[in-house]
Amino acid sequence: MVGRKLIRNAYESLLTMTAVLLCWGAALWLEGAAGLHTDVPVLAVALTLPLSSTQRTAPARRRAAALVLLPATAAGAQFLGRLIMHDYALGAAVFTLGISLCVWIRRYGPAASRAGTLMTLPFVALLVVPGPALPTAAESGLVSWFWSAVIAVLACACVWLVQGLADRYGPWRPEPEPAAPRRASRLHPRPSTRMAVQLAAAVAAAFLCGRLLFDDHWPWAVLTVYVAAGGNRGRGDVLRKGVERFAGATVGTLLATGVAAAGITGRASVAVMFAVLAVALWLRPLTYAYWAAGMTTALSLLLGYFGQDATDLLPTRLAAIALGAALSIAAAWWLLPVTGRADGRTVHRQTATRQAEKAR
Repeated sequence: MVGRKLIRNAYESLLTMTAVLLCWGAALWLEGAAGLHTDVPVLAVALTLPLSSTQRTAPARRRAAALVLLPATAAGAQFLGRLIMHDYALGAAVFTLGISLCVWIRRYGPAASRAGTLMTLPFVALLVVPGPALPTAAESGLVSWFWSAVIAVLACACVWLVQGLADRYGPWRPEPEPAAPRRASRLHPRPSTRMAVQLAAAVAAAFLCGRLLFDDHWPWAVLTVYVAAGGNRGRGDVLRKGVERFAGATVGTLLATGVAAAGITGRASVAVMFAVLAVALWLRPLTYAYWAAGMTTALSLLLGYFGQDATDLLPTRLAAIALGAALSIAAAWWLLPVTGRADGRTVHRQTATRQAEKAR
């Protein structure tokens, strides 16, 4: 059973990495043809990687919505990145409000939930692409809002092309989404509201503490908060994700440090980064710690490619990740805690079930 699951996971990760490499190659060509900055292919990878999972079972209508929402949000995220550069407090407030609203709108059903998930992708990419953490003097070389939207469209096209060919010629079709539960949540405020409040509080605290304690390396704390609390299924779920995120990040940071110490730099480090992502995708369904380790290794290699020293930053990264995990756990446990297994997707299906019952 485990062997069959690993084979299926390998197939799905192969599809994702094919789309990622296709979009990365196209963005790399676009970077040279249009004279753009190196963060263009990085943005392509950051958008394509999570988009592959959200679009795996999407019908044509949902894909059309993605083609509108993702480029628009990606363009807006670039304005937000520049705002954070020039006015950190205001930019942090806008980021916190935006990403928490993407969770809060889940209360309006499955369609709103999927839209919110799509709109969070550029927010997360903003933390991955080292734009806001760069000095102001480097701002002129960063990708513009127009090219960000173009990269988002390119990511959609690559994902749909690879998945469409796989569905037509591949050995497996995507697994259907699980059925909606019959019992609605009786929590007040609703779970989606609770999760939005928790995420807003934890993200705001991560921005504040991250800037005070880690200066330009604050994105590690904010990213950890989103990873641990963004899909909150309850206090135990956030605790597990926080611990796994820290454990995986510790291993990942040590691996990246070892790669840097071995003298693997430049294009070789990029190749290692993609290999690590492929393995992390393959093992992710088994436990989140594998994904956390792989993502941290990849991000460390990426920042090393941009000139940051992985060895010197090892204590800083681990401290920032530990801070983010602690903040997300504290918010989930003591600020409007979500009880039971009411994650965002479940909440929307519960809402749809209630509406169907009323219609009868």
